[in-house]
Amino acid sequence: MAIDINNESGTDVDEEALLDVARFALDRMRIHPLSELSVIVVDEEAMAALHVQWMDEPGPTDVMSFPMDELRPGKEDEEPPQGLLGDIVLCPEVAAKQGAANGHSMDAELQLLTVHGVLHVLGYDHEDPEEEREMFGLQKRILDDWRATRGETGPSPAPTTR
Repeated sequence: MAIDINNESGTDVDEEALLDVARFALDRMRIHPLSELSVIVVDEEAMAALHVQWMDEPGPTDVMSFPMDELRPGKEDEEPPQGLLGDIVLCPEVAAKQGAANGHSMDAELQLLTVHGVLHVLGYDHEDPEEEREMFGLQKRILDDWRATRGETGPSPAPTTR
C-alpha cells in the first residue's frame, strides 16, 4: 500500500502509527495493496481555510477526506479494487483538544481520525443515524483490532467526529 504522510503542521505526530493504522484499515476493507493514499497533517489555520473552501463552514475541523477514484471496499469473492484513494487531511491541534476532552491523547485521536478518513474515502458517511451507526461501528472494530495487534488493551477512543 502506497501511503504518503506529509506533516506540514509543525506538531510532532506519531507518523509510523498513522501509516500503520491506515494500512491496517485499508487491508481490513480489502483494498488492493497497490492503491495509493495521501495523509496530510496541517495546522489550524490551513485546516480552517480548507474547511471554508470545501465545506463552506468556518473554523478548523479535525479531519477532511477527499476521495479520488471513488473506490469501495472489496468483497470476499472479488479481486480487491485498486486505484488512487485520495487525501486525508488531519489537524493535530483540533485532535489534541478533542482527545483531552475525551480522556485520551492527541495521537490516539489522530489514529481514530485516520480510520475515520479512510472510511470516508471509501464512501462511508454519517449523515443519518443508520449510516452513523454503520460507519462508527466499523471504525471502532477496525481501531480495536489494530490496537489488539499492537498489544494495546482497553477500548478505542469514542468517535468525536460528526
